[in-house]
Amino acid sequence: MSITLELKLKKADKVYHEGENITGIIQIISNSDIKHDGITLIMEGAVNLQLSSKNVGIFEAFYNSVKPIQLVNYVVEVTNPGKIPAGVTDIPFELPLRPKQNRTLYETYHGVFVNISYTLRCEMKRSFLAKDIVKSQQFLVQYKDCPKAIRKPVKFSISPESLQNAKDRASIPCFLITGFLDSTICNVTKPFTGELLVEKCDVPIKSMELQLVRVETCGCAEGYAKDATEIQNIQIGEGDVPRNLAIPIYMVFPRLFTCPTLTTPNFKVEFEVNIVIVFNDDHLITENFPIILTRD
Repeated sequence: MSITLELKLKKADKVYHEGENITGIIQIISNSDIKHDGITLIMEGAVNLQLSSKNVGIFEAFYNSVKPIQLVNYVVEVTNPGKIPAGVTDIPFELPLRPKQNRTLYETYHGVFVNISYTLRCEMKRSFLAKDIVKSQQFLVQYKDCPKAIRKPVKFSISPESLQNAKDRASIPCFLITGFLDSTICNVTKPFTGELLVEKCDVPIKSMELQLVRVETCGCAEGYAKDATEIQNIQIGEGDVPRNLAIPIYMVFPRLFTCPTLTTPNFKVEFEVNIVIVFNDDHLITENFPIILTRD
């Protein structure tokens, strides 16, 4: 006996906002009649927090406290026990997307130590001799009617004097790199832009890169674990770039791996941009810019 269970959402992009109804069909395809003990539809949304291995020893006291934070939990009995005829059977459904009491819906986000995900799961229960059939379908949650991002342009100048964590200043070559970022408060749906200019540099440059970093903080009253990890790295200049030539800075924020900057009592998701200059001898300098992401 061949049984196929599918969850099909009405929206092709699977993007929903708080207060909307999630509609679709449960499609069951079988070449013979199916006897079942009931069909259940479950909608779940949760924040999963994980500590990095380097922090587990330090924070053993609160390791058990990092439990998933449940944002949504609906269980609906779609049909009572019975029979489904052979062929294709479509069962429509509609569920309201609302958070649990005293909870807030956050945007879908896939990080390293923080994951915010929303799932629909359909379960067809069967007798103990036959295996239950389960099908899951993820959907995305995005904010709606957010405050408009207020532009905050930033000018920068990178030179040996501006470096903060330089160990051997005597070996640092003479250089001056200037430029600007159009804004450090950014709409996540629009590109990150700016301009960079190498005014002088005594040694050849190997590469110029733009690095997007996530800074995730998990914790509770006993302590916090903060980790920065790279999301993407884009080369904006290759080789010994000409002096006094304006080099554009342009980066698109990747979907799912970024979200509006988030601060809650249990966790934080923040973002930073690094401008990285790699010299020919593989020494590098980095200028860090914390950024705030929003969704207009």
